[in-house]
Amino acid sequence: MYRGEMIERAQALRSNATVVEQRLWAQLRARKLGVKFRRQHPIGPYIADFACVRARLVVEIDGETHTEAYDEHRDRWLESRGWRVMHVTLEEIDRGVEDVAATIQVELDDPHTMLTYWQRSGLTPSTGPFRT
Repeated sequence: MYRGEMIERAQALRSNATVVEQRLWAQLRARKLGVKFRRQHPIGPYIADFACVRARLVVEIDGETHTEAYDEHRDRWLESRGWRVMHVTLEEIDRGVEDVAATIQVELDDPHTMLTYWQRSGLTPSTGPFRT
């Protein structure tokens, strides 16, 4: 996909944000966490749900449309270029979007501590309901 096409696609995604994306965006927009986040931000061949360029942090909402193989490939690509990728689940947002924002703040303040559900929950992949 060409750069212009990526930008158009990102704009279309922003125009058609899901309710969950809108809820999380309300917590991230306007530098509420002390840094600027962008939504549906093109990075190379991918479009991140949310990205803080200064902190090199991508926040992805995992739901029905995400596939593990695609996510894994995208995550490795982003990480190879210096980005950290934090996955949050629909369930986490439904339980408390403010708590998700607070967790993102912790990750901003102390990098690599809250990237996976397992780090946030204290569970292990074998005992918890979600993937890493």
